Parts: sequence; structure tokens; C-alpha cells
Amino acid sequence: MQNNPEGFRRSLGVRQMRLLALGSTIGVGLFLGSASAIKLAGPSILVAYLITGAMTFFILRALGEMAVHHPVTGSFAAYATHYVSPFLGYLVGWGYWFYWTIIAIAEVTAVGIYMQYWFPGSSQWIWAFSAIAVMGTINLFTARVFGEFEFWFALIKVAAILVMIALGLFVIVLGFPGEWKPVGLSNLTQIGGFFPTGVAGCLLSMQMVVYAYVGVEMIGIAAGEAENPQSTIPMAINSFVWRIIIFYIGALFVILAIFPWNRIGVDGSPFVQVFQRMGLDKAAGVVNFVVVTAALSSCNGGIFSSGRVLHTLAQSHQAPGWFNSIASNGIPMRAMLTTIAFLFVGAGLNYFTPSEAFEYLTSAVTFIGILIWLVILYTHLCFRRRLKESGEAPPLFPAPFWPLSSLLAAAFLIGVIVVLLGAPNTRLPALIGVLLLGVIAMAYRLTPGRRAPERAPPSAL
Repeated sequence: MQNNPEGFRRSLGVRQMRLLALGSTIGVGLFLGSASAIKLAGPSILVAYLITGAMTFFILRALGEMAVHHPVTGSFAAYATHYVSPFLGYLVGWGYWFYWTIIAIAEVTAVGIYMQYWFPGSSQWIWAFSAIAVMGTINLFTARVFGEFEFWFALIKVAAILVMIALGLFVIVLGFPGEWKPVGLSNLTQIGGFFPTGVAGCLLSMQMVVYAYVGVEMIGIAAGEAENPQSTIPMAINSFVWRIIIFYIGALFVILAIFPWNRIGVDGSPFVQVFQRMGLDKAAGVVNFVVVTAALSSCNGGIFSSGRVLHTLAQSHQAPGWFNSIASNGIPMRAMLTTIAFLFVGAGLNYFTPSEAFEYLTSAVTFIGILIWLVILYTHLCFRRRLKESGEAPPLFPAPFWPLSSLLAAAFLIGVIVVLLGAPNTRLPALIGVLLLGVIAMAYRLTPGRRAPERAPPSAL
């Protein structure tokens, strides 16, 4: 098994990499939170998911081009440092570390809530701490162990969605058992049309849809530990498009076709509604199990990403050098243990803070995730400029329709940010995100990594 120049083992295979991006995007938001987006846009939410999916693919291809050229653990944080400036790498790296650690705390908190379905009255913090302990332990083994668990977590979610789509198509064509009257597609247009809240409603829903896609960039973090990254990464990224069309668009299509859009989510999760109408009384328990695995998957990925980014920051002298070490099993052990300890403290404090405060913080770091996507696009532009200046060979995995694709994606993300800052219910979380980035930026003056080599030798990446 080969190691990369940083000392990490290349142990993530094609099978695991293919489901890594998908598993990081299919989460609790689709199973429980999709109803909120549907209320804003009605059936036109399908257009929002399709457009956002296309923009996400362009961003992922820009990242993939750099990852294939320089497959390094730390991904866009390392690229921003070497192709733009140490400051931007610092801002992106620490912003991403805070993003995933806070999201992971939110996910394990959700696990504590969901476990009440089977164990009512039990202490939520016990389940949250247990989730951190189990997922943290998994991440202390090799990257292959992490990838294997993430593969099976993703497979559970995928299986649940495929079953729901199959049942939905059955109902659309044949009808519900006992009634046997085809539902058809009339629900997509009969209540206010396909755009019942207008184009404005569809545009407003984009902010929630983007939240659902944030996380796909994790595939770049894993690039430094992928087997044969020149072939593994392109296969994983290119499969993202059709998988998203099937799992996101397909699932929401059958839900919107079966139920009037203004009734979706009124009686709980849209997924539960589909199963229950088919006479499957245990549907709530099945969906609850899937949601728990989705939350554990996000926690698992959060620990993996945070530990790698913290190690990358230490390599660039933008975090304490103590984190710049790799254990014999190819894991940045000190960075991982520190991240896990932070999760325990954060999860404990979360139970003593008002729920609204933590919800704002979670929304704020998701806003940071959108800004990181913008940085990826800008870094890719600088990367292309650097290749041209140095006369290096063209990239092996070029982004399609570049630079038009990046310009479209950047304009789209700027539009989403404008909506976030303009909408009353998202303005405060967005401003908190700006404040958090401001604090990180001020802390940069205290780091010894303000000076970094203008150009990184190939071996460093």
C-alpha cells in the first residue's frame, strides 16, 4: 500500500470514494428537512435541486481538477495556501474545521433526540457521547476503516431512498393498495401550478437546497488517502451527477407526485408519509433508523475531515506544530484526538445553552461552507494561472466548460449569499458566520505561518 508524501496511507478504494461524496450530502435534511424547502417552492423545488446540483458539480469538478493534479490531504485549504496566499489557506482551513466540528456536535445531539423513539425518557447526552466515542474510535483506525463504515452508512441511506422511489412509482402507476387508482402526476400542477409560489419562491428555496449539498467537498479532503487518485477521483466525481438525479430528484419527484405539496410534512417526514400510506405501519421506525445512521455518517465524516484539516494547518505553521505528526497506522492521531475532545466538550456545553443559540451557530457555519465553495472556485482560477505561467502540462481531469462553468457557479453562490443576507430569518445566522470568519482572520496575526513559500514544490503536494 503506497503512502503519499505527507505520510498518509492511500487506502480508500473506488467503492468507498464513490459513495463518500454521496454519503456526505444525503443526510437528515433530505429525510426530515425537505418539507421546509417544499413549503417555500412547491413542486418547483425540483428545479432548485437540479440547478443547485449542476452548480455543485461544476464546483466539484474544479476541486477535482486540483485534487488529481496534486492529491493532498487537506485539499482546498492546502491549495488556497499555495496557490493564493497563506492567509486564505488559514481562513479556509480554520473555517472548515469549525464548520465540521459544530455540524458533528449538532448531528450527535440529533442522535440523542432520535434515540428517544426507542428509548423514551433516556438521557439524550448519553446517546450523544456514545456516538462521539464510537465514531471517534472508528476514525482512530486506518482510513480504510473510516471508508468502510462510511460506505455502509451511505448504502443504508441509498437503499431507503431506492425503496421509497420504487414504492412511489408503483403508486403513481397503479395506486395505493385497496384503492388501485393510479395517482398520476396531477399533484405536480393542480395546486397553484408547478410554480405555486412564483419564481421568487423557487429562488428563496435555493438557500436551503445548497445546505443539503454542502459536504460534497469532503471528497477532496480524502484525495490524499485515495488509491490511485488519478483514476479514483474522476470516477467518484463523475458518478455524482446521475446519483444525485436519482436519489434527490427522484425521491422528491415521487413524493410531490403522490401528495399535494401543501400537505407534505404536515404529518411528519415525507418519507414516513409514503411508507405509511402503503400500509407499512413500522415506517416511522424504519425512517428513524435511517435518520440515525445519516446523523452518525455526518459525525463520522466530520471527525475525518476536521482531523485532516487540522493536520494540514499544522504543516503550514498555521496551527501548533504538535498536530503535525502521523501515527504508524497513517492517522494524524494528535489532530484526531483533539478534534474528538472538542466534540465531547461542545456536545456537553450544547445541553446547557439555549437551543436557539446553537441553531444560529449551526446555520452560521453552513454559511461558511458556501463561502468555502467560492474560495474553491477562486483557488482553481489561481491554479490554472499558475500552470500557464510555469508552463506545466495541462490538467489530467480538466473542469468542463471552464471558465464559463466557474463563472456561473460563482454567480450562483453570490446570489445565494445575497438571499441569505436579505431574508429576515437567515440574516442573523449569516452575520454570525461573517463575525466568526472575522475572529479567525484576526487570529491569523498570532500565527507563525504568515510567511509561506510563494510556490510549493510538487513533492509538498
